[in-house]
Amino acid sequence: MRALSSLRWKIALTTTMVCCMVAAALGVLVHNVVARQIVGEVRKDADRDLDHAIGHYQYGTAHGDVNVALDPPSLPRPLRDVVARGRTGSMVGARAGRPVMWAAAPADDKALAVWVPYEETRERLRDVDTAILASSALAAGVVALAGLFLADRISRRLATTAAVARRISAGDLDARVGLQDGDGPRSPRSQDEVRDVAQALDSMAGSLQERLEAEKRFTADVAHELRTPLTGSLAAAALLPDGRPKEMIVDRLKALHLLTEDLLEISRLDSGVERADLGRVELGRAVERAVAGTRLTVSVRIVRDTVVLTDRRRLDRILTNLLVNAHKHGQPPVEVTVDGPVVVIRDHGAGYPLELIGQGPQRFRTGDPGRGRGHGLGLTIAVGQATVLDVAVDFSNAPDGGALTTLILPVAPSLPGLPRSVLLVSAMYTRPVRG
Repeated sequence: MRALSSLRWKIALTTTMVCCMVAAALGVLVHNVVARQIVGEVRKDADRDLDHAIGHYQYGTAHGDVNVALDPPSLPRPLRDVVARGRTGSMVGARAGRPVMWAAAPADDKALAVWVPYEETRERLRDVDTAILASSALAAGVVALAGLFLADRISRRLATTAAVARRISAGDLDARVGLQDGDGPRSPRSQDEVRDVAQALDSMAGSLQERLEAEKRFTADVAHELRTPLTGSLAAAALLPDGRPKEMIVDRLKALHLLTEDLLEISRLDSGVERADLGRVELGRAVERAVAGTRLTVSVRIVRDTVVLTDRRRLDRILTNLLVNAHKHGQPPVEVTVDGPVVVIRDHGAGYPLELIGQGPQRFRTGDPGRGRGHGLGLTIAVGQATVLDVAVDFSNAPDGGALTTLILPVAPSLPGLPRSVLLVSAMYTRPVRG
């Protein structure tokens, strides 16, 4: 069904149907013209024989070699009615089980009729119809193949354009379709809509890439420029006399300093220069250590531990950001479950907004106001670090409420003499870790 619904088959089937309809219309016209000509020749012969028979009948002489009879019983009823009205007519009928062309005229209140064999004429018409059908089928086949070839070219070019569009939407801004005007001479009046769409997509990707690069440079430059004066301001604030004003100033400066460091980290992640220092890490212990470092109340449950291939420092950064986000924007209890290479972090708040689930975290956007306020860089950094570590991240909401963040880490290859995974505790084991 999928193949039949593709663009190439739709174009090919449409072209074939149109060709068949045109061939059928032309076939009917050709059949009518040829049949009228062939039947007309036979009818002329029958009319000539009828004139000859009438002349002989009027003079009472023999009819010669003309097939003639007076009121023959096999004369078709419609033709007999025509003769009864005093008129002359002709039509195809049968005599002795064979097709003939009848021609009749009134003679002394009777029908003087002649007949000409029609079987050979009928065979000629069948031969003509067979030739028309064969030529129509051949034309339809050729047009179908040509339509399928052209549709395949269009479909492949559109498929390439769609694939590049998906790569661009996934973040690969270097992807290009590359359908240029160099494929051949192009007159000012010629149009190639597929190439126009591809070139528009390439132009859009280039413009978007330039804007994003400018944004990255601006973010990095601002963060670098702010880092030095903020460090000096923190040092100067430490010299102020103790009191509430000093605490407020230091608190705000630390928050601004943290934002600056986050911006610098994002700029490094955006530039693609970050490289992971991979090593074999026992995931359960790493999660416990990260949870303890946050000094937050988190329930940790290790269903099954395993050894993963990751960068411990970057993994700590990911887990810390996710746990802080769960505490800041969700509601307790916050739970962490480790099941093999899968880590699930859950809170019991309002859940993630639909925009975040569908599009991923966006910097300087926190989505639903119900999840609190912030600059929205924590989840962005977590996703960026996860990309460096080749960790799959999925944001969703639990059916009974609360935000769910699922991490799937790459499992470390087994070493000789060492088990790949170790079962540490039962599935019912739950241990709260508090700072």
